[in-house]
Amino acid sequence: MKRITLACAVAVAAAFALPASANEKLAASSGCTSCHAIDKKLIGPAFKDVAAKYKGNKTAEADLVKKVKGGSKGVWGDMPMPPNAHVKDEDVKTLVQWVLSQK
Repeated sequence: MKRITLACAVAVAAAFALPASANEKLAASSGCTSCHAIDKKLIGPAFKDVAAKYKGNKTAEADLVKKVKGGSKGVWGDMPMPPNAHVKDEDVKTLVQWVLSQK
């Protein structure tokens, strides 16, 4: 019985996981893709470069959530990233997790 319950829980969780295209749409609708692309530098760094820079950093998710919400400067050069206070906290967390998953 426990195996069936666990299997059902895993299936439900997988069904509600956002596919990459949904995360890309969220990035676009949140304004991220005005300055960032997945695999090339635009105004800001490529998402893949961000993931590589923070790989293995245990505080990366929390650090990046704070930077996305409040803005940042000097991390990737002279161009500052403006605050994104208009993006819901749960969306910022989803986007940061997605960015950090890029390879």
